[in-house]
Amino acid sequence: MLALGIDPGTATVGYGFVRQLHDGALQAIAYGVITTPAGQPMPERLRTIYDELTALIDVHKPELAAVEQLYFGKNITTAITVAQGRGVILLSLSLANVPIAEYQPSIIKQTVTGYGNAKKPQMQEMVRMLLGLETVPKPDDAADALAIAITAIQYSQIDNLY
Repeated sequence: MLALGIDPGTATVGYGFVRQLHDGALQAIAYGVITTPAGQPMPERLRTIYDELTALIDVHKPELAAVEQLYFGKNITTAITVAQGRGVILLSLSLANVPIAEYQPSIIKQTVTGYGNAKKPQMQEMVRMLLGLETVPKPDDAADALAIAITAIQYSQIDNLY
């Protein structure tokens, strides 16, 4: 099974492809970020996200995908722009007919570390360990996306996505 995890944004979108092997082991296939220039108009930024994500989906052909749900903090302007990017991400996945799950940050942390309030360094180290990587994946958005993909795999049977 190949899962795609996505950490949504508009300036930076993290992505991570994780395969579950027949013995249950997890393997990172590809990960990284899609970035858009800060001064670029929003419609162009959204188009870049759509085009690059669609290309990644075409190359890797994930069997399921998961996107982190938005956490609304104090900065509503940031939340709105992230929501725009998230909408484009969901559209790209839907048009590619990839089943989509959405998880809250606390669920992702609980799944990967066993603790729903885990801090970023703990999450990154567990991602490294679970995927057998020599170093913590960089940048942070890519590590987060890998954690989301791991969560998708763990929940895929429960969510009836695969």
